[in-house]
Amino acid sequence: MKKTSKLFKALSDETRLRILKMLEGRPLCVCEIQHVLKGSQPNVSHHLKTLADAGLVDSKRDGLWIAYRITDTPETPLHAAALALLRRSLKSDERVKKDRAVVKTVNRAEIALRK
Repeated sequence: MKKTSKLFKALSDETRLRILKMLEGRPLCVCEIQHVLKGSQPNVSHHLKTLADAGLVDSKRDGLWIAYRITDTPETPLHAAALALLRRSLKSDERVKKDRAVVKTVNRAEIALRK
């Protein structure tokens, strides 16, 4: 029951849905997600932790950065179904389209140089 409630909590937030839709394209680090969302690093990290705790994303060190991606191994059949449904959803949503356009151009090395 706890895994199910964490899953639904993670999916109940628009920002977390936006993050998951971004991660469908490719793995992203916190600074890239922060750039797309125009949010703060602590806020983005909080959302990523919620998604990770729910078993929807995982992370891997990539040089100086930690890259987040949608998990390849969903914890339960419900997790797998939720991710599959999400992949088929929101394709025509304007916010998702804009986020994906920015994700295509975002570059973590360039973001790091600006700071």
